[in-house]
Amino acid sequence: MARNTYGQDERLETPFEFRHLLRAGVYLKRYRFRMLAALVLSAIAAATGLLSPMITQKALDDVIPAGDMKRLCFLALLLVGVFAVSIAFSTIRSRIMTKVGQDIIFDIRSDLFRHLQELSFQYYDDRPHGKILIRVVNYVNSVSDMLSNGIINVILEVLNMLFIVIFMLATDVGLSLVVLAGVPVLMAFMMFIKKHQRRAWQQVSNKNSNLNAYLQENISGARVTQIFTREEENAEIFDGLSKDCQDAWLEATKYSNLIWPGIDNVSVWVRAALYMVALLWLGPERASVGVVVAISSYAARFWQPILNLGNLFNTFINNIAYLERIFETLDEPVTVKDKEGAAELAPIRGAVSFEDVGFSYEEGKEVLSHVSFSVRPGESIALVGPTGAGKSTIVNLLSRFYNVGSGRVCVDGQDISEVTLHSLRSQMGIMMQDSFIFSGTIGDNIRYGKLDASEEEIEAAARTVCADGFIRAMEQGYQTEVKERGSLLSQGQKQLISFARTLLSDPRILILDEATSSIDVQTEQALQQGIDAMLKGRTSFIIAHRLSTIRNCDRIFYIDRGGITESGSHEELMAKRGDYYKLYTAQQEKVAFLN
Repeated sequence: MARNTYGQDERLETPFEFRHLLRAGVYLKRYRFRMLAALVLSAIAAATGLLSPMITQKALDDVIPAGDMKRLCFLALLLVGVFAVSIAFSTIRSRIMTKVGQDIIFDIRSDLFRHLQELSFQYYDDRPHGKILIRVVNYVNSVSDMLSNGIINVILEVLNMLFIVIFMLATDVGLSLVVLAGVPVLMAFMMFIKKHQRRAWQQVSNKNSNLNAYLQENISGARVTQIFTREEENAEIFDGLSKDCQDAWLEATKYSNLIWPGIDNVSVWVRAALYMVALLWLGPERASVGVVVAISSYAARFWQPILNLGNLFNTFINNIAYLERIFETLDEPVTVKDKEGAAELAPIRGAVSFEDVGFSYEEGKEVLSHVSFSVRPGESIALVGPTGAGKSTIVNLLSRFYNVGSGRVCVDGQDISEVTLHSLRSQMGIMMQDSFIFSGTIGDNIRYGKLDASEEEIEAAARTVCADGFIRAMEQGYQTEVKERGSLLSQGQKQLISFARTLLSDPRILILDEATSSIDVQTEQALQQGIDAMLKGRTSFIIAHRLSTIRNCDRIFYIDRGGITESGSHEELMAKRGDYYKLYTAQQEKVAFLN
C-alpha cells in the first residue's frame, strides 16, 4: 500500500475559535462548584504568597536598621506561616483538580463511545479505524488537563498579575510603571508567533493520526504481511510516517521554545532598567533598599504569570486542534436513527417486502435499482449472483444498517424507517461473513445474543450448531478465555460460535451472509441439521457461494445488474437454463474437476 494512502492530512485552516472552549463548558459546568472552590483556594494561596516581599521590605527598611530582634523573629515566623498557608491551599487545590480532570476524561470518552456506536456502517467504511481510535484515547487525554487545570490556571495567573500590580503600586508607583513598560513589547512578540505555532501543532495532530491509522491496520493485518513478505516495505512506510511525526514535532517545538526565551529576555531588560531608574534617577532618598528589593521581587513574580500564560497558551494551541477533532466526531450525523415519534415494532410474523427500492453507496453509482419482492412469513430465500451485485446490500437494508435511497422496506406491512431500530433488530438474527469474536469467554460470546441466557440454553444452542464438541475439548470448556478477535480459534470455530450466538437470540427473521464459508464440507454437512432447525418457522435470507447449500430454499433470487434477474425454486431456475443454471452447472463442473 502506498504511503500517501495513510498520509492524507485532515484540514488545517480552521480558525482559532473560542466557541470550541465555550462548547466544552458543558463538561466544565458539571463540576463548577469544585472548580470554583479550587479557584478560591488558589487565589488565597497566591495572595498570601505575595505578602512575603512586603514582609522583606519591612525587615530591611525598619526592623533590621533598628536592631529589633523581637520584631525580626516575629516577621520570620510570619514569613514561614505565609509559605505554609500558600503550600497547603495549593496542595488541596491540586487534589481537587486532579479528580475533576479525570471526571472530564470519563465524560468526554463516554459521550464519544456512545456516539460512535450509533454511527452508520458508512462512517466506518470511509475512515481508517486508527484515526477513530486516536480521538477516543489520545485526544481526550490531551484536552482533559486543558479543560480542567488549564482554564483554572488561566484565571489564576490573570488574578496573580492583578494582585502583583496592586502590591507593586502600593509599594512604589514610579518603579511599578518601569516594570509595566515591558508588557507591550512582550505582547507584540507573542502575537507574532501565534499563527505559525498553531498551524505547526495542527500538523503534529495530523501526522500522529496518520501514524496511528497505519500502525493499527498493520497490527490487524500482521498475518497477511508475513504471508506476502511485506515486512521491509511496511517498515519503510512506517519509518516515513514516523519521520513525518518527528519533523512536525520539531517544527512545532521550535515555535513553542521561542516563548520562554522571549519572556526571559524582556524580564532581564526590565529589571536592568528598574535598577538604573532606582539608582541613577530616583536616588537612595526616594527609593530605599527595601523598596528596590520588594519591587524587584514583584517584578520577578510578575513575569512568572506571563511565562505561565505563555506555556498555557502553548497548551491551548497544541490541544485546540484535538478539541476540534473530538467535537467533529461528536457532530458526525447519525444517519441511521430512530425518527421522532418512531413506533415500537410489535412482535412480528416475518413478512418482508421491498417496494421499488433503490440504493447507492456513492452518488451516481447505483447498486440496487427499482427492486421489488415480497416474502411470506417462514419462507426461506437464497440470494445468489456475482460478487458485488448487491446481495449483502439487500440484507443490510433489511437490517437497516443503511437507509434506502428510494422506495421502502416493510416488515409485516410496516415501513421499517418508521419503527425503532431496537425493536426491529432485536427480532432479527444476523450472522455476517466476518464472524467477530469478542475478548472474554466462549460462553460470554454466545450469551452476547441473549444476555440473560442460562448455561443450559447456551450449551443447547452450541449442540444444535455442532459447536459443543470442540468447546468441551478445550481445557476450560465454555469458560475458555479467547483473545481479541478470537485469535485462539480457527475461522470455522468462530463461525460455529457465531451460529450459536445467533440461534440463542431466537430471531423471527434470520440472515445468514456466507455463514458457512469457513466451515469444511464435512462439518457443514453435520451442521445442516442445526441450520434446518434454525430456519424452521423463521423467515430467512441466505447468501452462499456454495450453491449446494441452498438447494432446499423455498425461493432463490439471482441478483445482478442492480436487481433480481431470476426468481424461483432450484428446480424452476434449472429448468429455465438462465443465469442461475449457468452458475450452478459451472460450479458443479469445478467441483467434479477438483475431485
